[in-house]
Amino acid sequence: MTERQGGSDVRANTSTAIPADGGGVGGEYRLTGAKWFVSAPMCDAFLALAHAPGGLSCFLVPRVLPDGSRNQLHLIRLKDKLGNRSNASSEMELVDAAGWMVGDEGRGVRTIIDMVAGTRLDCTNWAAALMRQAVTQAGWHVTHRAAFGTTLGDKPLMQNVLADLEVETEAATVLVGRLSGAFERASADPGEAALARIGAAVAKYWVTKRSTPVVREALECVGGNGYVEESVLPRLYREAPLNSIWEGSGNVIALDVLRALARTPEAGDAFIAELERGSGGDQRVDQHIEHVRKALGGPPRGEADARRLVELLAVTWTASLLVQHGDPDVADTYLRSRLDGEWGREFGTLPSDAPLDRIAARAVPLN
Repeated sequence: MTERQGGSDVRANTSTAIPADGGGVGGEYRLTGAKWFVSAPMCDAFLALAHAPGGLSCFLVPRVLPDGSRNQLHLIRLKDKLGNRSNASSEMELVDAAGWMVGDEGRGVRTIIDMVAGTRLDCTNWAAALMRQAVTQAGWHVTHRAAFGTTLGDKPLMQNVLADLEVETEAATVLVGRLSGAFERASADPGEAALARIGAAVAKYWVTKRSTPVVREALECVGGNGYVEESVLPRLYREAPLNSIWEGSGNVIALDVLRALARTPEAGDAFIAELERGSGGDQRVDQHIEHVRKALGGPPRGEADARRLVELLAVTWTASLLVQHGDPDVADTYLRSRLDGEWGREFGTLPSDAPLDRIAARAVPLN
C-alpha cells in the first residue's frame, strides 16, 4: 500500500493499473509504480493498490506468472530497520507488472482493509506476547537474583514493579483473547462481526501502545544484563514499537475508530453490549460503562479527542473482561489503579495494600 509521497494517505498513491483484457473484477491489469514499504518481499504474491480507470483498486500481483516467467517486480533495496530484521522489508518497483483485480474497481481501500483487520489482530497478539515474554524474563531474574540478603523478588518495591507489569500483561492478554474470539465467530454472528470491526482498532491501539513501556521496565528489572545482546530483552525492546506503527499508527487507528462509529452505528451498539456483559460485577466498572455510553451517545468526537476516546473504550473494555474472567486479585488491582487512579505515572506505583506478592508471583515461570 505505502508509497513515498503518501505514507498512510494511500489515496495519494500514484501507481497505475491499465486493463490488459477488458478489466473488471478478476481481470488482468498492468501495474506501474513504486512501493516504499513492501513487507516480506520473499512472498509468492502481494496485494497492491493502484489507480485503475475506475479509481484506486486492489490487485493480486504474483512473483511468478502462470507461464512460469517472472513478473516485472524489481526489488530496489532492503530497509535497514531498528528491529524486526528476521522479517525483511523492502522498496519495490512495478514495471508493467501483471496483476489481477481483487474486489470491486474503485473500492481498493475497502477491499484491502479486510486483510488489514486481520493483521491488526496479529499486531495485537504480538504485542501481548512481547509483554508476556519480557515480564517472564523479569520474573525469573528477580526470583533467582540474590541481593542485600534476600532475592530481589522478596523486596516489597520490586514486588510492586513486577506486580504492576503482571497486571498490565494479564489485562492485555484477556483483551486479545476476547478479540480473537470475536474474529472466530464473526462469520456466523453479526454482533461479533461488528465488535471485531471496532474492537480490532481499539485493542490494537491500546495494547501495542502499552507494550513498549512494559518491555522497557522489564528490561530495567534485569538490570545491566538485560541491556546486553546476550539477553533476549534488547531484541524485544526493538520489536515492541513496530506493532504500533504497522497496519496504522496511533493516529490512523484512533481516527478509524471515529469513522467506524460514524459509518457503522451497529459497531458502537455491539461495543456497548459487549461492555454490559461485565455490568453488575463491580460498581467501578458500571460507572465507566456509563461514561462510555454517554461518550458514544453524545455529539461526534472531533479528531483532537480521538485518542482520549479510544483510551476510555480500551480501559473500560479491559476492566469489564477482567471482572468476568480475570484473577480476582489482578482484576481488583487493575480497577483500583487504572480506573480509580490509585496509581502513579510509572510502573511500581500500585497501592501498597494491594496483594503485591501474590500478583508478582504470577509473573514467575514455573520452571
